[in-house]
Amino acid sequence: MKELWDMFLAFARIGGLTFGGGYAMLPMLQREVVEKHHWATEEELADYYAIGQCTPGVIAVNTATFIGYRQAGVIGGIFATLGVVFPSVVIITMIAAFLTNFADLLVIRYAFEGIRVCVCVLIFNAVQKLWKKSVIDQPTTAIFLLVFLVSAGLAVGQSFYPDLFSVSPIVYVVIAGVAGVVLHGGNGKKEVEK
Repeated sequence: MKELWDMFLAFARIGGLTFGGGYAMLPMLQREVVEKHHWATEEELADYYAIGQCTPGVIAVNTATFIGYRQAGVIGGIFATLGVVFPSVVIITMIAAFLTNFADLLVIRYAFEGIRVCVCVLIFNAVQKLWKKSVIDQPTTAIFLLVFLVSAGLAVGQSFYPDLFSVSPIVYVVIAGVAGVVLHGGNGKKEVEK
């Protein structure tokens, strides 16, 4: 029960102290899941995040559910999921009750502008950490460039034709997965450890 409670509290901290959605949670996920509790390695967390991105639903909730399930089965998935959403439910309920009265105040708008900038910095820091563990050789650099160029090209196209160039993140993950198999030979044999 202690592990479940620890999981709930860890994910409640993540859910309650990050602003800006799933990507902004990545630095806290790394700190709580990898560094503090050792529930996963950085590589595993990147894999969980990719799976969370591909599956329907919110990335942070999917990732929390997956990590909780891996640690303690179905009940672990439930506790981790409840932990990550509980602060949001409480905060959104309070904001909904009071924000309509204060949303037009300049100080509130300026505060949200500052929070958005902070979220960008946190995401950038998380990307740097993931970069060091993910883009490690020529094939992974090629995959990065391929996905980056495809997504940038589609983003430009989407600014002119939003309906035509709107692409699900699943497409990028599939492209990267296929490119990984192709660029690494795709022989399907396990690597023999030296």
